This record gives sequence, C-alpha cells and structure tokens, in this order.
Amino acid sequence: MDLNTVVEIRDARQPAPWRPGDAWLGGGTYLFSEPQPHLRRLVDLSRTGWRPVALLPDGSLEIAATCTIAQLSRFAKELTAQAAPLFEQCCRAFLASFKIWNMATVGGNLCNALPAGPMISLTAALDGECLLVAQDGTRRRVPVADFVTGAGRKDLAEGELLRSVTLPARALGCRTAFRQASLYGLGRSGVLVVGALDPVDGSLAITVTAATVRPVRLSFPLPPTAEALRTAVGAAVADDEWFDDLHGLPEWRRHMTLRYAEEIRREFETVAG
Repeated sequence: MDLNTVVEIRDARQPAPWRPGDAWLGGGTYLFSEPQPHLRRLVDLSRTGWRPVALLPDGSLEIAATCTIAQLSRFAKELTAQAAPLFEQCCRAFLASFKIWNMATVGGNLCNALPAGPMISLTAALDGECLLVAQDGTRRRVPVADFVTGAGRKDLAEGELLRSVTLPARALGCRTAFRQASLYGLGRSGVLVVGALDPVDGSLAITVTAATVRPVRLSFPLPPTAEALRTAVGAAVADDEWFDDLHGLPEWRRHMTLRYAEEIRREFETVAG
C-alpha cells in the first residue's frame, strides 16, 4: 500500500531530531499493510549493518531488531542448543507469504505487540530481554514479558528504538515443548503455549501467548501438580485479559490454554520421572 502522507525517508545512520509523524522502518510489512495517515517521515533501519543473530561470549544469543524471520530460521537450523527446535516452531507459526517471511523482522513483530506475534512467543518463553535506546542515547533493558503490555501496546517511549533482544544461555539450554491452536488450517494462532524445562535445577516455565492480550510467563521451582498449574494460570490471567477477536472466543482460548499447559506439564513430568 502506498503511504501518500510520507514525504521523506531518512537513513537511520544520519542522526536528526525526532519529530511528530516519524516512524522506524524495519521490514515495513506492517507499515505498508494499511493506511498510516499520521506518518510524515520514515527512519530506515535497513542499512544499519546490525548483525542479524550472534552468539555472545557468555553463551547468550543476541537477535537484532532488524533480523528477518528467514534469517532467524536459517540461523536456528545450525544452532545446537537444546532449545533450538523452538525457533523453527515459532517461525513457522507465522502466518506469512514468502515475501513476509523474507522481509518481516523480529523487532517489528515485537513492536506491533499483537497477541499472535510468534516472535513474542519465542523470546518471552526463553526469558528474553529487550534493549531499548532513547533519542538521547540512554539505554534500558526490559524483559520481553514486560515489554508487551497489551494488545497493540508496548513499553516504548516516543522515538525510542528496540535495538535487540538477548536470550540467556541458560534458557537456550532448556528442553522445550510447543503447542499451538488455530480455528482453521494455516490460520493465525489463537492459542500458543510454550514450556521450558531447566536442566540445571528442574524448574519449569510455562508461557502463554496468542490466547492472552499480553505474554504471561509462569515459573515453577519444579513441575507443578495439575491443580497448581490451573490455579496459577487463573491467578495470572484476569478475565478481561483473554483475547477476543474473530480468531477465537475468550472461553475457547482459556480452555485450550489449560489443555495445552496440562499436556506440557505431563510431558515434562514424564521426563523428570
């Protein structure tokens, strides 16, 4: 879609004061998908030269905001970490044509903050942390689970940039389990639940996305009982936080979340046993 209100595209490598009507341009798959009448200038990140994905000396994984889904998928195929399968599972949860696959970015998926965003699912489940850079250069770090605050809402100030997401080495060493439900074949995720079992201390994290307006990450020192898990989900997700749109009613999303969470609990209970 043509953005006929945009009068300028600026290279992000050339600093200039942020002004009303500015927007960061990564892959552009959302920006160009619908009218954006409030925009006047795009700040293009495509030439920043940020390395898409990098293993850091401490074993953690840094994913640049400009990393495309295709780049992340290719990288994950060579990743030997225990959690490696989850990367491809979440990439494939994307409802995307080959054009979207090759242009959509990890950062864009997080900043759109849509409940069904699979990069939110991946990075929240693996205890990811966002690096945010303000216009004055100030940096702050926010857990992915706290970065997305609601459907289409995120903890991002005006002009602030999501630079990267870092996944800790310990999370990459977790055994993972993935469950996803849609109302129709190849449809947008209506429910997505990920389990991550820590091999060091046996703790279990259950992360709920798509079914809820924000990512919900529950941590247990040991795999919980069925009743404890149901209680924890009920306490963590308020009634009005179950997402409601044409891709699924809140009651269905809640039911499927509890079902998948229990399946994951049993799967890891068997492993622990």
